[in-house]
Amino acid sequence: MSDLTGFLGPAYLWVKAAHVTFVIFWLAGLFLLPRFYVYHHETPVGSPEDRAWIERESRVRSIILTPAMIIVWILGLMLAFSVDAWSQHWFHAKLLFVVLLTAYQGWLGLYGKKLASGERPLSNKAVRMINEIPGIAAAIIVVLVIVRPF
Repeated sequence: MSDLTGFLGPAYLWVKAAHVTFVIFWLAGLFLLPRFYVYHHETPVGSPEDRAWIERESRVRSIILTPAMIIVWILGLMLAFSVDAWSQHWFHAKLLFVVLLTAYQGWLGLYGKKLASGERPLSNKAVRMINEIPGIAAAIIVVLVIVRPF
């Protein structure tokens, strides 16, 4: 296994386990926040329920999403440098999807600010559809990492 651990040495598997754990946390938040938006979208602007959803969404972003995403990136980059993943084509594709998930999280944050200001720019159906994005991305990433099709 020493040829697979690179500069991380015996810590490689621990870093990998932590990376996967925080990916799970990150994806949980990416599933949860859009679901919150579905419910928030249906509340009257300025109501106590509206204010409660704004607070819940803020907590998901600050307590779950942002820390998990940062840790995923740090640990993932450590793993990538440790095994020189940059030379592998499957990794480039995976990295693209991780960048897209990061952008999606940024978009979710912006959409949350619109909801908090009373705007409802998307239809209820569209808000429900955006909830599918992290699941599709996660499935693609898992295939890229496990199967390594190219």
